[in-house]
Amino acid sequence: MTEWFHPGLIYLIGALLIPLFRGRLKKVYLLSLPILAFVNLLLISNGFFLPEGKTWVLPFLGYDLVLGRIDRLSMVFAYVFVIASFCMMLYALHVKEEGEHVAAYLYVGSTLGVVFAGDLFTLFFFWEVMAWSALYLIWYRKTRAAYGAGLRYILVHFFGGLCLLGGILLHFHATGSIAFEIFPWGGESSGIPLASVLILLAFVINAAVPPFHAWLSDAYPEATVTGAVFLTAFTTKSAIYALIRGFPGLEILVWSGAIMAVYGVVFAVLENDIRRLLAYHIISQVGYMVAGVGMGVMGTAAGEMALNGAAAHAFCHILYKALLFMGAGAVLHVTGRSKLTELGGLYRYMPVTFHLYMVGAYSISGFPLFNGFVSKTMVVQASAMWHMPIVWLMLEGASIGTFLHTGLKLPWGTWFAKDKPVCEGKEPPMNMLVAMGLTSFLCIVLGVYPKLLYDLLPYPVHYQPYAPAHLVSMSQLLGFTFIAFWLLRRKLYGERTITLDTDWFYRFAGKWVIWFCEKPLMAFADFVDEKVMDLVHFLVWFSRNPAAALNIKGKELKLKAGMLVSNPVGLREYERMIEEERKRYPGELPKLTLGASLVLVLLSFSVYLILYLLVK
Repeated sequence: MTEWFHPGLIYLIGALLIPLFRGRLKKVYLLSLPILAFVNLLLISNGFFLPEGKTWVLPFLGYDLVLGRIDRLSMVFAYVFVIASFCMMLYALHVKEEGEHVAAYLYVGSTLGVVFAGDLFTLFFFWEVMAWSALYLIWYRKTRAAYGAGLRYILVHFFGGLCLLGGILLHFHATGSIAFEIFPWGGESSGIPLASVLILLAFVINAAVPPFHAWLSDAYPEATVTGAVFLTAFTTKSAIYALIRGFPGLEILVWSGAIMAVYGVVFAVLENDIRRLLAYHIISQVGYMVAGVGMGVMGTAAGEMALNGAAAHAFCHILYKALLFMGAGAVLHVTGRSKLTELGGLYRYMPVTFHLYMVGAYSISGFPLFNGFVSKTMVVQASAMWHMPIVWLMLEGASIGTFLHTGLKLPWGTWFAKDKPVCEGKEPPMNMLVAMGLTSFLCIVLGVYPKLLYDLLPYPVHYQPYAPAHLVSMSQLLGFTFIAFWLLRRKLYGERTITLDTDWFYRFAGKWVIWFCEKPLMAFADFVDEKVMDLVHFLVWFSRNPAAALNIKGKELKLKAGMLVSNPVGLREYERMIEEERKRYPGELPKLTLGASLVLVLLSFSVYLILYLLVK
């Protein structure tokens, strides 16, 4: 057996070597990294390596940093991250900006670091690298909106990182352990540890659980065309992995996920920008996973169904959401437009892009024979097994909204809707189409033969997605949704509106913070700077001859005291004259001899020494 090599390091080290390659060799190199990582994972699965549960253990201050915890849960997420990174890099192969490729692979590598982290400090390190590398996928668009969205993105994740670090330190102080396991969450006689609350808060921020979700819908639409495709997969799904690992069966997550599923759909109704619409549907779809984690009570059939559903839906969502953003990105790349009010009739120019996009739309809507059907329904089935009718209804209702807007409104408004095309277009570059085709193929294969996915899940799967009753109910749901849309399609055009979300609060607060920094704070800083410089000038003047300076200051004080009583107005005039005269003092004061200077230094040192001894 051979020692295991961390697949995250393939990306992290490989990203730093990207600038060394040019031309076709560079493209081959970019695609070879995920292939190497995938082969690495296959060798692990086939027993070629000897992982033994935990590998790459590094000693640190008497504790073990576990960079490689290998089990079924970490492997299923690692597989999809590596597969998705190949499709995404193939889509981005035409991009000539080397820094964007470097940021993308640092993003992927750090996410794999999170997935394989067996201790909390390793988790925190890769968690932060993931946030900062994602930032540059936004900023590389180089627009004012992208810079603003990126700044808000990193500030939110900086807050989440502080919560995670604070929770880790408190957890370590309370338990003495840095192992990344299930965190305590109170009981009948004990309260909820603050450490667990902070760590959970950090996880739900990255999972975009409302009200901590607005960073996603704010930043993803402003990223580069290819950067947005990478962003759809890693941050939120690595947070789902962390929730499964740390907080399975936490009831608050059930309701948070159900609300999240409906919330994202409702806000997608209001959206005019196609990439922002898809971003809100990320929030909705991740809601299914969060609810699945909340229902994942260990040791129960319904709990195992829920956790399997959360992991399976994360796997499928990464593929079909990437495909949807690829389609929307292709439209933006070709036309330079992303708003429904500025699009329409593009099917004449981009039929292939439309049909590939629709594979993703069918998948996210839960159509039979597509991968969303075999994963999303597992979470819905778990809610039925737990006898949660309200949660079941919310999740089923979110499916209707998803098909209505991602599967009908967006493609109708982009490729049809108008009798004549609003703008000209063409099919995107071949590498983008091939990447969309490969991702479409994966969505269909997993939908037709779900055993490929089910065999990777953490627990044995006892679920038949293609049961007749389930097929009939889902077909009815989707069929009636299509009929309703077709009857009302003329009223579902995009509108030139701006959607206000929870980011309004920190945007509003941010304006006042900027005003405070620019006005009162800078005025105070200028005042302090002026006084400090006055003090410095005085000390410089004083140090040239302290004896003469003290004599001059003594005379000034006597004159001021006398004039304050007899002539206050004359005092102000005198002070002005003194200020002008003081400017000439340094040049006129006689300098001390070397001996006198040494005496003053020794005297000052003696005073400091006496004060130090008294205080001590």
